Amino acid sequence: MTTHSYLTREAKAFVKRINGPDEIIRVVPGNPPGKVAQCYQLYTAFDEKPDNLGCILFDEQGYWIYDGDLLSIGEQEQLANFIINYIERL
Repeated sequence: MTTHSYLTREAKAFVKRINGPDEIIRVVPGNPPGKVAQCYQLYTAFDEKPDNLGCILFDEQGYWIYDGDLLSIGEQEQLANFIINYIERL
């Protein structure tokens, strides 16, 4: 089993959209259900009532899956890479 360090608090990720304007997504760590190691809820960043864009779930081995239907595969990959490679800036 590999040890992964995950994003531990809310952050904003820039997503390059294929069909439409680029967007900033709010990534919020959530409570992982069942056998999931970590769960991240995804929301629009600057709306008064943010849209829920689904969530990204990680298992113990670091594999992820997107639970939602609003993001393209490329957008999902961008967000998963953001979460995996997140380094907090001081």
